[in-house]
Amino acid sequence: MMRSLWSAASGMIAQQTNLDNIANNLSNVNTTGFKKDTVEFKSLLYQTLQSKSTNNAGENKPIPAQVGLGTRVASITTVYTQGNLQASDGPAHMAIEGNGFFKVKNPDGDICYTRDGSFNLTPFDVDGEKKLLLCTTAGDPVLDEKGNNITVPAGAKLIVDRTGNISYSYFEVTNAETGQGEEKIVPLNAKIGIVQFNNPSGLFEAGGNLYKETVASGAPLEESTTNGLKTSLVHQGYLEMSNVQVADEMVNMIVAQRAYEMNSKAIQATDEMLQQANNLRR
Repeated sequence: MMRSLWSAASGMIAQQTNLDNIANNLSNVNTTGFKKDTVEFKSLLYQTLQSKSTNNAGENKPIPAQVGLGTRVASITTVYTQGNLQASDGPAHMAIEGNGFFKVKNPDGDICYTRDGSFNLTPFDVDGEKKLLLCTTAGDPVLDEKGNNITVPAGAKLIVDRTGNISYSYFEVTNAETGQGEEKIVPLNAKIGIVQFNNPSGLFEAGGNLYKETVASGAPLEESTTNGLKTSLVHQGYLEMSNVQVADEMVNMIVAQRAYEMNSKAIQATDEMLQQANNLRR
């Protein structure tokens, strides 16, 4: 009977991890660019009670007798399905349609990747010249395809087309007396840095909507220079919302809760049976 105790306990531990993951998904339902995680389980080793057995006629039985020893969490996999695009008032906000990731540089100087395009233009000085730096809400610089920071002159408006080409516009006064002028557009001869991975589920989730490459994910593939990739589209003035479906997560929560409850009932039943066995009298 002790076998049933350990098997049911392993089920409770696995379902607790499952519930933790569901809670994390629900808590990030409004997180820009968030990708939900799913828990996958696997069975533990089986204990063989009979490897070979025969019936009353001495003939071999077709199947052995094995008892499973429970379950455990095999992996927690991130699902990179496309989230809904929502219009935004942010002039530097962007959303990716496709499999790409934006490149950003964290304070440690490491290159990270994100689907969160809630970017901002922050002012800074370069040799006395005022400019605007494209960065994340945490202040991490957004990089172009060559790994450089993206800057535009102060007072200019950032423009990014669907293919990621970067330019900026400014108002040039042609008549000082009347204040009339025209909008000028200047290309920067640069593109937003967007990469893909052969196995995005292998990325390390570093928090703050950032991912880091690992051996499992493979090296980043620059969309602008790698042949054979289906390039992503960039939508300026939009944000990609979380791909968490609340109804699905609530159903998964109920299933996890019921599985946890059933495993606890198995432990209670085993405990009662052991109690009865201990109370036996000769």
